[in-house]
Amino acid sequence: MPEPRPNPPASAADAAPFLFDLTPDLVFAIAADGTLSDLNPSARQLLHGRSWDRLWIPGDNLQTHTALQTARELGQAQCEATLLGGPTGNGWQVMLHRLPLHETSGQPVLAMCRDISTRLEAARQLADNALRARTLLGAHCDITWSTGQAGHFDADQPAWRAYTGQSTPELMGKGWLNAVHPDDRAIADASYPQPSDMRTTEYRLRHADGDYRNVVARILPVYGGDGAVSTWVGSHTDVTATRQAEQRLRLAMQGGSMGTWDIDLGSGGMDCSATCSASFGFAEGERVDYQRLSAAMLEPDRQRWRAAVHAAIASVGDFEIEVRVRWPDGSLHWVHLRGTCTCDAAGTAIGLAGISLDITASKHNEETLRLTLAAGDVATWNWDIVADKVTVDSNMARLFPVDTSSSGPAPLARYVDVIHPDDRERVAKQIEQALQSQQPFESRYRVRASDGEYHSVLARGRVEYGADGTPLQFPGVILDITRQSLVEDALSNSEERYSTLIELMDQAFCVIEMLYDDEGKPVDFRYLETNPAFVKQSGLENAIGRTIRSLVPDHDQYWFDVYDEVLKSGHPMRYENEAHAMERWFEIFAARLGGPGSVKLTVLFADISERKRAEKKLRQLADDLSEMDRRKTEFLATLAHELRNPLAPIRNGLQIMRLAADKPATVERVRDVMERQVNQMVHLVNDLLDVARITRGQIELKLERTDLKTIIAGAVETSMPLIEANQHQLLVNMDEQPLPLDADPTRLAQVVSNLLNNAAKYTPAKGRIVLTARRAGDEAVIEVRDSGVGIPAVSLPTVFEMFTQVGQNMGRAQGGLGIGLSLVRRLAELHGGSASAASAGAGLGSTFTVRLPLAAPAQAVSDDGAPPLLATKAVPFRVLVVDDNVDAADTLADVLGIIGHRTQVVHDGVEALAVTPQFLPEVVFLDIGLPGMNGYEVARALRQTTAGKRAVLIALTGWGAANDRSQSSAAGFDHHLTKPANLQAISDLLATIATNQAKTDHD
Repeated sequence: MPEPRPNPPASAADAAPFLFDLTPDLVFAIAADGTLSDLNPSARQLLHGRSWDRLWIPGDNLQTHTALQTARELGQAQCEATLLGGPTGNGWQVMLHRLPLHETSGQPVLAMCRDISTRLEAARQLADNALRARTLLGAHCDITWSTGQAGHFDADQPAWRAYTGQSTPELMGKGWLNAVHPDDRAIADASYPQPSDMRTTEYRLRHADGDYRNVVARILPVYGGDGAVSTWVGSHTDVTATRQAEQRLRLAMQGGSMGTWDIDLGSGGMDCSATCSASFGFAEGERVDYQRLSAAMLEPDRQRWRAAVHAAIASVGDFEIEVRVRWPDGSLHWVHLRGTCTCDAAGTAIGLAGISLDITASKHNEETLRLTLAAGDVATWNWDIVADKVTVDSNMARLFPVDTSSSGPAPLARYVDVIHPDDRERVAKQIEQALQSQQPFESRYRVRASDGEYHSVLARGRVEYGADGTPLQFPGVILDITRQSLVEDALSNSEERYSTLIELMDQAFCVIEMLYDDEGKPVDFRYLETNPAFVKQSGLENAIGRTIRSLVPDHDQYWFDVYDEVLKSGHPMRYENEAHAMERWFEIFAARLGGPGSVKLTVLFADISERKRAEKKLRQLADDLSEMDRRKTEFLATLAHELRNPLAPIRNGLQIMRLAADKPATVERVRDVMERQVNQMVHLVNDLLDVARITRGQIELKLERTDLKTIIAGAVETSMPLIEANQHQLLVNMDEQPLPLDADPTRLAQVVSNLLNNAAKYTPAKGRIVLTARRAGDEAVIEVRDSGVGIPAVSLPTVFEMFTQVGQNMGRAQGGLGIGLSLVRRLAELHGGSASAASAGAGLGSTFTVRLPLAAPAQAVSDDGAPPLLATKAVPFRVLVVDDNVDAADTLADVLGIIGHRTQVVHDGVEALAVTPQFLPEVVFLDIGLPGMNGYEVARALRQTTAGKRAVLIALTGWGAANDRSQSSAAGFDHHLTKPANLQAISDLLATIATNQAKTDHD
């Protein structure tokens, strides 16, 4: 029977008894012996008739007894225990509060018990939920943790300790922030939001290995039964590898000139990267939208682009297209575009995103290859084995005239039928063998081409197989062997261009870690990662894990400083520089890998040493060509001047001889002048020819034992007219002892004469020239010293080069082609000697020195055994002169007639062949450059006649090189004279012919 409820209190003072009776808490007094008294209604219902020690489960008796004693001694106490026989059946969790009623111990104690089982159950469920959350997060994250309400670690965090290496004392409270990068601690500490929020943030966290790594932190509040945040749970996921991969992708796209773009279908807006915009010809920073991008395309490609975009949107799929773009400067470019749809949660397309790549260079190479194949008549074909259809190009169609206009690609049998019947069966077997053996196919055979003729061709191909080994495709090429060399050249050029393109795109990639000394100065770096092109571009092998100092000890500090700047600024850098210790030039693109504080960089580089050397060589070549062009211009002007000088007196002399025919003395004097001028022109031309012969290595020295004194005497005699004309004083000093040489006397006389002439020309009138010849060890030394214009120091290194003028003002006044000194040096070197020049400067004269090796002492040879010379006498010959130059032919005939020979003159080869049987010439002077039949053809024809077989044929031509002489000898000529032939040379040759004939007759 329930107890009657008390009447409500009349005032606040009466409320205490009222609350005592109505409260659900158990309120009662405990006597000294443990009996209960003064129980309120709630207590009487559960505790009536029990003592204190029999209220609690056995496991809680100790703590309840201790709490009671504490309350009696100290005045108050509390504990938690489980009530026996509570409503839960197995015990009831309560909180017990006791307050002593009296100051002395042993007095009754007031107790109050409150049911908190619901709250404890909620706390237990909350702990279970937190445990499950941590377990789930631990399966997907690197770290899971929980904190108190203010973000303090108030318990051990095993996952945090394992990742960061912090000890439990170090991470407690806010100590966990010490593992966060100093620059990111404010971000991490601010990550505890309002209770209703969940937050995701990213910062750098120190790993147990000491490196800072990028982590993504996710923080979630956990609420208690009262609705307040009781704890925070969270996770950290290591995203360092992801961020590095993203960085590598960005660098790869930058290095590969790949752009990005995206279209918002809702707004119609379009964003393009700078690389993408540049591939369409837009300037840096210029705004690009969908309409402008489309407008840059050629009209047919613009329509295909729009159709591809619309189709991708409609199908929510991908697309790929190549378009042609007209740049603002008018140039045509190719761009490859690839895109895909982006969708919302419902799968509806909301945008397009993709990449772009400028493929202009690739297209140009393809076109070049196509044109090369076409020019080289290389035919291509592909046999679809499954469908038995052969696809051919235009070159193949010309070789195999198979009609495919109506039915499309024809079966293989149609093409085999065009092969020559004798080759057909063999080729068919070779095709079958290629299908079965999986070996390359190669066959030579004949095919009737579209011109109706059989062509010999070379066919090569290789069968392509499916995964199960079934032959699917048989592509190949056919070459017309008659033009094989052209085809090989075209293919070689194509392969070379392709190889060059690959080399240009073959950049090296590496990841490096900068190393610093104790003062923070960058002093080295370590290679962490490289790609296959690294060794080729750098020349460094097995670099991973090693430092650059260990590979290249003297590597320039510049590289460390630049990389350090990239790390500190975070800005990528592209530059070119030389690595002196590696003897290479590099083009470098470097960027920091990771955020601030990272010591890692990614580096793309290419070895451009060859390009730098080529640029330097090109600059030098341009300078050399400019200098050579200047010298050539001066040479031509001087040559014109030198040729005009003798022509004027020759022309005047001819007029004087015509007007003064009755004045023998005048004619004789004029003839002497003309002879000197002609000799000067001949000397000039001979010098030019000598330079050409020496340059081509075609000059032949006629070596003999001679004395230098004899050579010098002849040279002085040759140069004296010029020396005397300038009123110079010449002093000649020579050793008394012989100076024997094994040399060509004519050439060495030319050397000395050129030096004397040079001194005479470049010395003002009435100057002084000293010629010295002496012995110096095993060498003969020739010195020509003058008091002339001298040579500036800057000109000394080039004074012996072709077309160099020693003092241009004097040179223009006195004449000179700038080839004399070049001849001096080259002829001296051909004799095993050397030539040098010295001068104290402009206006101080100069000294030219030639050194020649002396000959070894000769062994005396007895003349007792020498055969007696045959006596010869001048014999008149019948001489036929054949030259289309009438004046040259007539004057030569006149000269020959004067010295006693009988002559006849004709002016072409046909006439020469006609008169030979009647005239029966013993000697024929035959010009090579005849009209109609040239001299070689006439000589061969003469040798076929009876009279021509006996005649001595002498080639008379302006061509005198060794190969010219060989050619004339092969045509049947006995001798070869170079125009203008000296009368003495002609007379000597005729005397030699007479001597040889006399000797033959004697024998």
